[in-house]
Amino acid sequence: MEDINVLVVEDEKEISELIKKNLENEGFNIYQAYDGQIGLDMALSVDIQIVILDIMLPNMDGLEVCRQIRLKKNVPIIMLSAKSQDIDKVVGLSIGADDYICKPFNMMELTARIRSQLRRYLYLNNTSIDKDNTIIVNDLLIDLDSHVVSIGDNEIKLTPTEYDILVLLAHNRGKVYSSEKIFEKIWDDKYYEANNNVMVHIRNIREKLNDNSKNPRYIKTIWGVGYKIEK
Repeated sequence: MEDINVLVVEDEKEISELIKKNLENEGFNIYQAYDGQIGLDMALSVDIQIVILDIMLPNMDGLEVCRQIRLKKNVPIIMLSAKSQDIDKVVGLSIGADDYICKPFNMMELTARIRSQLRRYLYLNNTSIDKDNTIIVNDLLIDLDSHVVSIGDNEIKLTPTEYDILVLLAHNRGKVYSSEKIFEKIWDDKYYEANNNVMVHIRNIREKLNDNSKNPRYIKTIWGVGYKIEK
């Protein structure tokens, strides 16, 4: 992702500099503000693609900054806070934040969250993409024309069968497909007992997507029923 401007609104300069250094190493352009009012002014006046916003700020708190930005712009906002209570997360997300991460945090996790939000934002605002021929699930993008599957900037190499299974589930989000139904649709053949083809392919897809079956981001197992991708 080139020419991406990230605004970091964080009054703890040590944390701000840590974020700046790491994100610059990832190729992002970083703008910094150390209080809420200045952060808001920069968010509204500079061509910013994503905002990293602390809640506890001088002059104007992060929640109010978030509210004000949302009145003018739809850029992704990731909130930072030392508070870990669920109520703080709910408040932050309810006023327009796209994601929430608690301090102390891992920079790799923050970077992954940033890339995920940017992927969706740039996709939704890119008029050159034919959205009728593209499926997006969180940060997973499936280009139906080119048969390319990608997460962030990384292309995921799937076999034709793995690709077809993923498209089937992604095209019908919220619907549970049994192994039998998946087999019949993908292989166009009658399912027979003890056939574990589908299970093996699902496992391979998950491994390639780095999707933890116990806490899945993409393919969810409905025990005793089948598989689905959430809406």
